[in-house]
Amino acid sequence: MNPRLTDMNVGDRVRLLTGREEGIVTRLLDNDLVEVAIDNDFTIPVLRREVVVVAAEEHKAFGQSAASVAAERQAAASAPRPNFAPQKPDAPNNNAGGKKADKGPKPELPKAQKGLYLALSHQSPELLAVQLINNTDTDLLFTYGEEQQDKYRGLLSDKLGPKSVSKPLAHLHLKDFEQWPAAVVQLLPHRLNGDTAFELLTKRLSFRANSFYTSRQPAPILQKEAYLFQLDEKPAAPVAPEKLAESLQAQLSGNAPAKPAAVAPIPEPVKTILPPSHEVDLHLEVLNPDAATLDPPLTNTAILRLQLDAFEDALSRALATNMHEIVFIHGTGNGTLRKEIHKNLSRNRDIKFFEDAQKEKFGYGATLVRLK
Repeated sequence: MNPRLTDMNVGDRVRLLTGREEGIVTRLLDNDLVEVAIDNDFTIPVLRREVVVVAAEEHKAFGQSAASVAAERQAAASAPRPNFAPQKPDAPNNNAGGKKADKGPKPELPKAQKGLYLALSHQSPELLAVQLINNTDTDLLFTYGEEQQDKYRGLLSDKLGPKSVSKPLAHLHLKDFEQWPAAVVQLLPHRLNGDTAFELLTKRLSFRANSFYTSRQPAPILQKEAYLFQLDEKPAAPVAPEKLAESLQAQLSGNAPAKPAAVAPIPEPVKTILPPSHEVDLHLEVLNPDAATLDPPLTNTAILRLQLDAFEDALSRALATNMHEIVFIHGTGNGTLRKEIHKNLSRNRDIKFFEDAQKEKFGYGATLVRLK
């Protein structure tokens, strides 16, 4: 079997054999198919035989080690990114001798409390890597999976040593934030030759915009900023030796109590879908009048996500209620929002066409959408 097809992991940078495009492996879909983020802009499923790992090929062609390529990629990912908290200008150099001013020791990142964390860190301005951080003094057995539309899919099980961080468990794209699956993590602390057994911790994280963007802080072990979520706010409880022995004996003898039958959830009543306004204003001051008073202020990425959420919600309701047309007022600005909206519309098969709306009224700051 070709090792190139098997030795492929989430996070590997690959090149498509049918073209010059490069991307990052974000999921292993099955034995023959992987998902690749092309230029950190969009993801596509690709047959494994149609991609090649860049690092491995560069090592053969140029003598550059895969480890050095990975190190360069990690350094690039750790570099400061735009669209976040504004940087303070450097202090003027008053050293008349021409020597470099002594800036003093670099400030240390604040130390996080001991515990277990799920960290989402930027691999690019739009692509995030999901990793597990064990900031404790014990070993950790864990499983990681995703839940979407009430269906669970296990992705990985592994062991993590004390004061260490896992390899990327998954990659998530900010443009797909509303479609992110819930992360399901099972955690079992373990110490070799230890005298205490612990109960299994299960944590389910469902990401919401209002709490996600405020979770950014320095991550322990990673030594860089990440969206950080503690998994063991309530630490795993030790299991009493007598209860552990009783449980094991019951399971071995076949006398363990049967698990209760699952109870079907009561379906929620169907909610009435209301049509949106014919003109939907996506300016920040309209969507969130209190945005100007927030401290810290919203980042450019968070603002764009808020505006796209409002756009997608209005468009879906317009389609569901059989509207014939709708106008989105996005303004001119730097054109990023208009570009994202037009890209979304061009991929939607339920759109008849779209064009700049009423130039005499909006200039180029609005888009008219005709629906099928």
